Amino acid sequence: MNRPSIAITLGDPAGIGPEIIAKAFRDAPELLQGCFVAGDVGIVRKAAQMLEAPARPALPVALIESLRDVAAVPPRCIPVMQVTPPPVAPIPTGAISAEAGRIAGECVVWAARAALRGEVGGLVTAPLHKEALAAAGYAFPGHTELLQAEAAAHLGRPVADMPVRMMLANDELRTVLVSIHMSLRDAIEAVRFGNVLQTLRITHASLSAVLGRAPKIGVAGLNPHAGEGGLFGSEEREIIAPAIAAARAEGIDADGPHSPDTVFMRARATARRAGAFDVVVAMYHDQGLIPVKYMGVEKGVNVTLGLPLVRTSPDHGTAFDIAGRGLADASSLVEAIRVARALVLRGA
Repeated sequence: MNRPSIAITLGDPAGIGPEIIAKAFRDAPELLQGCFVAGDVGIVRKAAQMLEAPARPALPVALIESLRDVAAVPPRCIPVMQVTPPPVAPIPTGAISAEAGRIAGECVVWAARAALRGEVGGLVTAPLHKEALAAAGYAFPGHTELLQAEAAAHLGRPVADMPVRMMLANDELRTVLVSIHMSLRDAIEAVRFGNVLQTLRITHASLSAVLGRAPKIGVAGLNPHAGEGGLFGSEEREIIAPAIAAARAEGIDADGPHSPDTVFMRARATARRAGAFDVVVAMYHDQGLIPVKYMGVEKGVNVTLGLPLVRTSPDHGTAFDIAGRGLADASSLVEAIRVARALVLRGA
């Protein structure tokens, strides 16, 4: 096999992560060749057995001892590297628990360190639950911040010197966020000149590697109508516009700030027309993610920009309400694996 291995982390075992992983190996065997699960073999076997039907036997699950074994695993067989101590008792489905958070967190840490050492090409992270992660003692609000800390430690840098950003993308729209997991009040305070300019720099560098050319970046305002010349707020005039001007002086093709209620429509690419922008920089989490997720979570892929490794994930959460019932859709995970594969091959 010429393709680098991709590690798929288990996610929260109380959620739909194990189930969609099993479905991905079942439904996209060619794409999944060279992928393996960084997780717990017992949990993955249980998920595979849950999908068993009279005309469709459960996928076999292979416990691999080393990454060299991945290439020998046949299609529609799930290779699992046991990277965390097994749970001492069954994990309750659909419930927050410290044990589930421990398993999810340890899988991500193992995969991140393997990727940083160059042992795997990249990682795709199944959904974890932030409350369970916190209950397990992790001081990070999510994957992005945990991976940022691991990368900084690997390179011997302060976390502040490892700026990362979240991009959510589908075939029609990409958006990058100035701030990620924080309250809306704090997110507004995070709209500062340095943060906006840093986001534009990271977006430019990352998308240039992906597209093979400089991206055209549309920038959303913070306030309705992008402040309407200061009538509805001054952040556009005092912070966002100066950051765009500074980015343009560096050769970054950034444009705005544009009204947040129209910029995403302008950027959307359809079969009939190309979007006005390759990507939109949004000022906070929901401003940027609602437009992409509204198009369908089965299409969306989360990509972390700024890391010295490839990391993608589906754009949905743990879905505790349907976990363990065989209802979860693996499409977003399959797309995340497809994007990770492409980024690894491009060396992005």
